[in-house]
Amino acid sequence: MNAVVSAFLLTFAALFPIVNPIEGAPFFLGLTAGLSSEERRGLARTVAVNGFALLLGSMVLGPWLLELFGIQLPVVRIAGGLVVAALGWKLLSQEQWSDHAAGHQAGSARKVGAFYPLTMPLTVGPGSMSVAITIGSRKAAGIPPLPLLAEHAAGALLGVLAIAISIYLAYRFADNIGRLLGETGLEVLGILPHVHRHRDSVERLQHAHGPELSGRAP
Repeated sequence: MNAVVSAFLLTFAALFPIVNPIEGAPFFLGLTAGLSSEERRGLARTVAVNGFALLLGSMVLGPWLLELFGIQLPVVRIAGGLVVAALGWKLLSQEQWSDHAAGHQAGSARKVGAFYPLTMPLTVGPGSMSVAITIGSRKAAGIPPLPLLAEHAAGALLGVLAIAISIYLAYRFADNIGRLLGETGLEVLGILPHVHRHRDSVERLQHAHGPELSGRAP
């Protein structure tokens, strides 16, 4: 039982700060501003399911695929950092980065994809997937007993499920968050995920290179 709890806490604590659906909720609300509450609830459920599938697939299949193609995890971190940096810079530098006003003007004519961009990269991006792969790559010394392996797998599965539930709840009640914060609060909070993603991408690139980046400072 301790192994299940430990694996759950490790998975949830590692993924939640990066997925951070609370930060993504205002952006989700802006992108779905032209939709009804019923449609927004359906999208929230779909994004949660997609996010669960992406994270679980990265955790289970990611290490095997990296080993199959001979790709090292730092390469994934560098590639993910570049993608997130490009996305963050694009969102920060465009003239109208906020979708709240445009959403109300476009109305129901504007369509947004449940997978792109709501699931990836808004909710589960390269950073989240690389962390999931890292969790899946953790191997104990020797061959662990089957019951212990099953407990670790169950804990990790519950951790990913808890992340998916948090995504659904944050996006399901995004309109409540919007009413609580008001238009100005949404504008301020809406840009924070982009700043965070851009900063996180730079940190991920530096972490992936290690001394090669940090050791050249004068």
